[in-house]
Amino acid sequence: MCKKDTDDVKIDTTNQTDSNKTKFKKQGEVYFQDSLKSLVKKIDVEIADTDDARHLGLMFREGMTEDQGMLFIFPAEEVQGFYMKNTVMPLDILFINSKKQIVKIHKNTEPLSEKTLPSIKPALYVVEVISGFTDKYKIKEGSYIDWRRI
Repeated sequence: MCKKDTDDVKIDTTNQTDSNKTKFKKQGEVYFQDSLKSLVKKIDVEIADTDDARHLGLMFREGMTEDQGMLFIFPAEEVQGFYMKNTVMPLDILFINSKKQIVKIHKNTEPLSEKTLPSIKPALYVVEVISGFTDKYKIKEGSYIDWRRI
């Protein structure tokens, strides 16, 4: 979940039931590529490209498959900071620059933590996937992504 300006976001989940929990909705695809831009793995993604969607991110989700994730698209390439507040599953968080190159990966993030996970370098995109995904598919800093909206 994006940390920027999230201190003002208040989400009441006291009446949340199984029937109204957020379910995955495919809005696009992300293609993970090696340093030569050869396809390594494709996943389906939800796209967070508004302030509200970026603030909510994957909060309160109880799980997702390794073929699912979330793509965050920011209006400007700059240093980003995410945290795991209200996120109950561990994630791998990938920060990606405007050239679609992965500049930072935070692996196996701690659920519910408010510790900031910075991109270190400017990023225009962020992809969140299940913990262990980047190790399983040997996705590293310096690798690339591509994506499309459907």
